[in-house]
Amino acid sequence: METVQTVTDQKKLWNGSGGRGWVEVQEVVDTMFRPFEELLVKEAAARGAQRVLDIGCGTGGTTVGLQRALGHGAGCVGIDVSGPMIEGARKRAEREGVAAQFVQADAQSYGFETGSFDMLVSRFGVMFFDDFVEAFANLRRATKPGGEMRFIAWRSPAENPFMTTAERAAAPLLPGIPPRRTDAPGQFAFSYRERVQGILEESGWEEIAIEPLDVVCTLAVSDLDLYLGKIGPLSMALQEADEATRAHVLGVVREAFAPYIDGEQVRYTAACWLLRARVPQTPTV
Repeated sequence: METVQTVTDQKKLWNGSGGRGWVEVQEVVDTMFRPFEELLVKEAAARGAQRVLDIGCGTGGTTVGLQRALGHGAGCVGIDVSGPMIEGARKRAEREGVAAQFVQADAQSYGFETGSFDMLVSRFGVMFFDDFVEAFANLRRATKPGGEMRFIAWRSPAENPFMTTAERAAAPLLPGIPPRRTDAPGQFAFSYRERVQGILEESGWEEIAIEPLDVVCTLAVSDLDLYLGKIGPLSMALQEADEATRAHVLGVVREAFAPYIDGEQVRYTAACWLLRARVPQTPTV
């Protein structure tokens, strides 16, 4: 969920503190985003998918869920640029006895075997490419003719106030937190339907359907500080703060989340896109 603008920055972030932070909070994030995992697994199962690629797989929750649901005859592969997260995904699969496979690489340029997957999925993993058209053209080539893609991406920051509450509350105390951008790689790069439609058309996908998806997500109040301190722009800013400043900022930020607290849970609505697209039956170059 960081705001960085180049593929070099992305690799540095996700192989450094950003990736390690996600590994530390993987259980919190997986619980919070389980409705999205379940939706993608249901979509893949309904289409009878057997060779599935999970793009930006992170710590592997969706990949493992897909492999478990589709059975031993299926082959599910997760790809992510982050070494720490791929290591965590492999350990998860081994721990859970699931034969999912994982690749540490940039899906934008990775040399996939042509037509090797019948479905691509992603849970918030496709908004970080340096060149979106190049990335989705590469992913199209990796998918067999008639194969399909399903991904979930965030709509705009204005529609997702929960996701920007922390930096808005901390801004008076920590000047310099980078703004969320919708015109660069990052969480909100796919904010607008027209942009996503154009990217996919230019990269050779067809039968494109982009639907709004609003899902209630939850996390335990007791996990809020861990979540805020490990991932997102605030976590990066806090790395430079002394302990007293860090404690003060987290206290102020915690208060800003009061409207989202319901008993022992933090609840918010995630405003997203659910995208479906297909590779043409006649391959394009």
